[in-house]
Amino acid sequence: MKKQGVLNAQLSGYIAALGHMDTFLIGDAGMPVPPGVPIVDLAVCGGVPAFTQVLDTILQEAEIEQYTVADELAQDSPLLAHIRAQLPHAAEASVPHSELKALSAKARFAVRTGEFTPYANVILRAGVAFHG
Repeated sequence: MKKQGVLNAQLSGYIAALGHMDTFLIGDAGMPVPPGVPIVDLAVCGGVPAFTQVLDTILQEAEIEQYTVADELAQDSPLLAHIRAQLPHAAEASVPHSELKALSAKARFAVRTGEFTPYANVILRAGVAFHG
């Protein structure tokens, strides 16, 4: 039995299958997922699990080189500050929320959290765990 990191078998498999430059979405409870994009639905109820809990756990297992958030996620947002703190070396991009929704159609998979904070969505782009 796996005892740490991502315990959800479906999510763990999707993370393990990521290749360089593949993207995936971590979204709030209301973020629409385009048809054809596989979804790992972790939402239990409002706030459970929190966006930050899911992000932090995934980042223990995935190398991320770039992330994209919605312009509407205020610059003083605690969520944006948390993302920046967790990904200090990753490039940041910001697009209108409508464009973030369009970009999610190209994601390898989406993760739905129980987060009820507006615009608590991020598209992450996989990097490489080795540098040579």
